[in-house]
Amino acid sequence: MSLPVTAIVGRPNVGKSTLFNRLVGERKAITEAISGVTRDRHYAKADWAGREYSVIDTGGIVADSNDVFEKAIKTQAELAIDEADVILFLIDVTAGVHPLDQEVAVMLRRSGKKVLLLANKTDNTNRENLELGQFYELGLGEPIPVSAINGRGVGDFLDILLKNFPPEEEKPEGPVPMKLAIVGKPNVGKSSYLNALLGYDRAIVTPIAGTTRDSLHTDYTYYGQTITLIDTAGLRRKKYIKDALELFSTIRTAKAIEECDVALVLVDATEGVENQDARILNQVIDARKGVVLVVNKWDTVEKDTMTAVKFEKTIREKFRTLDYVPIVFISALTHQRHTKPLELAIKVNADRQKRIGTSELNEDLLKEIERTPPPNVQGRDLRINYITQVKTEPPVFAFFSNFPDLIPDSYSRFLERALREKYGYEGVPISFIFRRK
Repeated sequence: MSLPVTAIVGRPNVGKSTLFNRLVGERKAITEAISGVTRDRHYAKADWAGREYSVIDTGGIVADSNDVFEKAIKTQAELAIDEADVILFLIDVTAGVHPLDQEVAVMLRRSGKKVLLLANKTDNTNRENLELGQFYELGLGEPIPVSAINGRGVGDFLDILLKNFPPEEEKPEGPVPMKLAIVGKPNVGKSSYLNALLGYDRAIVTPIAGTTRDSLHTDYTYYGQTITLIDTAGLRRKKYIKDALELFSTIRTAKAIEECDVALVLVDATEGVENQDARILNQVIDARKGVVLVVNKWDTVEKDTMTAVKFEKTIREKFRTLDYVPIVFISALTHQRHTKPLELAIKVNADRQKRIGTSELNEDLLKEIERTPPPNVQGRDLRINYITQVKTEPPVFAFFSNFPDLIPDSYSRFLERALREKYGYEGVPISFIFRRK
């Protein structure tokens, strides 16, 4: 289910990034007391009263500027407005109605979107009583007093925000389709692969990198199992993002990764595995999604009986910590092995949902721990006495120890290898937490 989206907009230096950081609960956006710090849109998930939503931070809007950066910021903010269900128009109560506020207000009224007018820096009741009335002239309803820096009024505003979101989607009855994202650098064949699976041209395919600007969702049935395929725009390092639309595509791709259960990360066989491929893989892993590495355009590679083995060895050496990620070689153009990634993704998704009984875990892994106990650390005799699985999708395992904070990373990696050897989890990131017994 897609989350409702809200975008924070306003002129420069009214506290948009400070509010963004407060809503998401961490300092994701850079905040400085100078205008123009936020140039790209920042996207993150937040929640209030049990309801999750997405929030986009934008740069300060200067409506009629000829400055190249300010023009780009305005375009990015317009795209965020188009994406959002509710707009948060932030103004500075200490500065009064600024001409730039009036220009932004005109833009927001024309958008036809729901707008909440937030009067930021309302740090006390006296300021609220004396200074809010002037902002009615913006024509966007009653100003809501907040202070992003100290949190005053933010809870009340969030209650109002939730009432303005679309109704929550009902969870569908019966099996929920697996969501499968197709991600990778521009021009590695993502849309060609989608079309090969479907047997028709669902996505536009050209040799020009960046043709796909948006994410496409298509339901697909594979041997009785419904899969929602998500084709995405190509991911690229920020310094190569040349225009606002491409930046928009990057944010949509990040959202697709957050939304999916498993990601097929496509790489180009003719280029080999590059640093950007590693970044995309790590983005999927950091989101704790299942992953399959798909080497596309295999038909264009001159090969002998050992070519695939050598290619895979090169990948394994480059990504030593991702030895659990399955690798498959395909050609979207000729349809060579094009359903194999689906078969692997279905297995990966099943393993993400798998729960291992506590008695089975302890019986199997405590034997391995007894054979290879934790090392002494700081003169302490470390022991692990009990293991249980505390979560699925993604799997999380808790290990109870007498000194949980002293378990070294090297021993944690040993435990992960032992668990994977026993239970599989191919393509599934797993997490360990260590607790005091």
